[in-house]
Amino acid sequence: MAPFLETVKSFADVPITDDGVNTVAFLEADDGVVRMLKELTSLMSSVGAKSFSPVISDIQGNVKKVRDRYDAFPSQSATLEQLVANENSNKVGSATEGLMWLLRSLAFTGKSLQHAQKNPSEELKVSFTKGYDITLGPIHRGASIFSIQGAIMKAAGLMFNTAIGYCPPRKNFYEKLAANPGGEPCSQETLDKALNAWVTGLDTIISRMDAFYTKGKHGEIYKSA
Repeated sequence: MAPFLETVKSFADVPITDDGVNTVAFLEADDGVVRMLKELTSLMSSVGAKSFSPVISDIQGNVKKVRDRYDAFPSQSATLEQLVANENSNKVGSATEGLMWLLRSLAFTGKSLQHAQKNPSEELKVSFTKGYDITLGPIHRGASIFSIQGAIMKAAGLMFNTAIGYCPPRKNFYEKLAANPGGEPCSQETLDKALNAWVTGLDTIISRMDAFYTKGKHGEIYKSA
C-alpha cells in the first residue's frame, strides 16, 4: 500500500453488515480524510492554507457530533443506521444532521479524487471543481439568501470555491501520498491501487447512506433535481 494510506484507515476496510455501516471504523476512516486534506493544505500558499482550514474544521465538527452520539449511546449506535434511527426515536437530531453534512463533504472529497484518478493529466483544481459541482455545489447554489441557514450555505459555497482555487499541483499532492520517509516512495501503480480502493469503499458507504437517508426522510446526501 502507499505509505500515507498505510497510516490511515481505508474506507475499503470499514465493515458493512446487514445492520449497516460500522460506526467506529467509519469515524476512524474519517480521521484519515482530515489528514489527507491537511496534506493538501500544507502544499498550498499561505493564503490558500488559510482558506482551506474552515473546510477541515467543518468536517471535524461534524465528525465530533457523530462521535459524541456514539460515546453517549454506544450499544444503540453500533452502525450509522442504528445511530440515526435511535436518535430520531428520541426526537433529537444533532448527530443525524451532522452525519448528513459529513457525508456530503466526504462525497465531495471522494468524487473529486475519483475524477483525479480517472483523468491522470487533470490538475486537482479541475478535479475538485468537478467533484464540487455534483455534490456540494447544488446544495449551496440552491440555498435561499432570505434565511439565516441559506446565507450560511451560500457563504460555505464561497468558502469551498475559494479553497478549490488554491489546490496545489497534482504532481506535488501525489508525491506527498507516495512519499516514504527514510525509504523509496511507492510506485504510481501501488498508489493508484490503494487510492482506488479507498475511493470505491467511500462511494459504497455514501451510496448506501444516501438511500437510507432518503427512505427514512432524514434529509438528502445528494440534492435531488
